Amino acid sequence: MRDSPITGNLLLLPHMLRKAGIPVGVGQSADYIEAVGLVDVTVRDQVYHASRSILVNQFEQLALFDTIFNRFWRFVSAPHQVQEQAPRIKPKPIRPKRRMDIVELMAQKAGQAEQEVEFQDKAETYSYAESLQSKDIGAMNDEEIAIVRQLIQEVDWPIVQRRTRRKVSHPQGNQLDQRQILRSAMKHNGTPIRLAWQQPKLKQRPIVLLADISGSMEKYSRMTLHFFYSVTHRLKGVESFVFGTRLTRLTPMLKLKNVDVAITDAGHQVIDWSGGTRIGESLHAFNREWSRRVVRRGALVIIISDGWERGDVSQLNQEMRYLHHRCHRLIWLNPLSGQETYEPRVEGMAAALCYVDDFLPIQNLQSLYEFSEHLSRLS
Repeated sequence: MRDSPITGNLLLLPHMLRKAGIPVGVGQSADYIEAVGLVDVTVRDQVYHASRSILVNQFEQLALFDTIFNRFWRFVSAPHQVQEQAPRIKPKPIRPKRRMDIVELMAQKAGQAEQEVEFQDKAETYSYAESLQSKDIGAMNDEEIAIVRQLIQEVDWPIVQRRTRRKVSHPQGNQLDQRQILRSAMKHNGTPIRLAWQQPKLKQRPIVLLADISGSMEKYSRMTLHFFYSVTHRLKGVESFVFGTRLTRLTPMLKLKNVDVAITDAGHQVIDWSGGTRIGESLHAFNREWSRRVVRRGALVIIISDGWERGDVSQLNQEMRYLHHRCHRLIWLNPLSGQETYEPRVEGMAAALCYVDDFLPIQNLQSLYEFSEHLSRLS
């Protein structure tokens, strides 16, 4: 490996990636050191491709990796850093200069360089993530969208519970457990020695997700699928549907473990992507074919749409009334409602709004966090 400022800072790149949210294991770091040792560390492209092939496992991480690598390369190739990191060896006329290996160089500069990069990287990463929380998803570039997709997968979705008719024993219950009391009495010659209590058993409410993927929702459609994937893998009993001019069920595809494969397969199943909008007809198909199977036992129904209806508004009104009657709570998430000047004046949104229990925005990451808190209060 040639002498270069990067030689003494190889482990800083995995360190910066971990701080930014990309998981890098010890084995990956060792393989990365070995891979970089096989290339010319003075050539940026060689170091970049060797690093990316080892440290990146998912396509969604590429944009964030490029940002972190550019920051890392600027740090190690800065002129003042080169002078500071050059090993100082006194010239000896008899002995040739001893070439310091990579272990000694890293040990020599680990303390000073790590403190500087850790402070700078942590501050920049956290401030960058905070600025993305309030930015509209439709106005983000590819790099910002990649970061937000990872943050969506980390959202902690609460379990919305319901009381069932079944009773379970509980020391702090509010009802007497007569069966348990009789069993205790039979063991002690008919005299119960203690009282037993019970309370209704709690179970998670089923959740039904319906998203508009028409042309007017194109800027938010892909991010909506990542939202569906996150909820599906955090909670049980989640059913996912999308609609434009027709209804498509995506539940089986979104249950795959790999998020990239799941989103890709889900996108291939939709044939009316970024097309027209017929909310009434799509809800009619859902109520006729799926509502009795998935909207049961106090289900929560969540619709994501801007309310632009191109079909019959009276049909939308009728289907919303039927759906509101069957579910426990009907929630409508509108990416436009977060704007200060927004008013639900379009016919579709105005017709559906009278049957909606909760009308909330979903235009950025912050609104997604607030929606998660709203669900926790429903329990």
